[in-house]
Amino acid sequence: MSRRDYDETGDRLAGKEPVGAWGGLILFASGIIILVGIFTLMMGCVALFDESWFTTPPKSLFAVGPHGWGVIHLIVGLFMLVAGFGLFRGRTWARAMGVIVVGVNAITQIAFTNAVPVWSVLMIALDVLVIYALVVHGRELDTR
Repeated sequence: MSRRDYDETGDRLAGKEPVGAWGGLILFASGIIILVGIFTLMMGCVALFDESWFTTPPKSLFAVGPHGWGVIHLIVGLFMLVAGFGLFRGRTWARAMGVIVVGVNAITQIAFTNAVPVWSVLMIALDVLVIYALVVHGRELDTR
């Protein structure tokens, strides 16, 4: 391709198909990933700075204390933010990263169900919706 096939930001112009109706679902999934990432970061901060807020039974699924859960949630939340913003830009790597990090978030929420069951179930439902959107209709916004 020649130089004129790219705009001033370096994005490809020629041969690019218009975004279909399902592209909106991917943008919605991007927003949900960012929102869930922020919520996960907030849960991590609460677990780190106010351990009394979470009550984990002694026989929980994983023997991890509130401090460990805080660190896990902070890491997962940061990766979710990176994937969400990458999806808004239409990056293929962000779609793959989004599926992986949202799947990891769902698993951590399953393990965290003892502490906050309603919140965990809500986060798992949003994770499943995002995975569906990324896997089934993810190519709608791919640019590179």
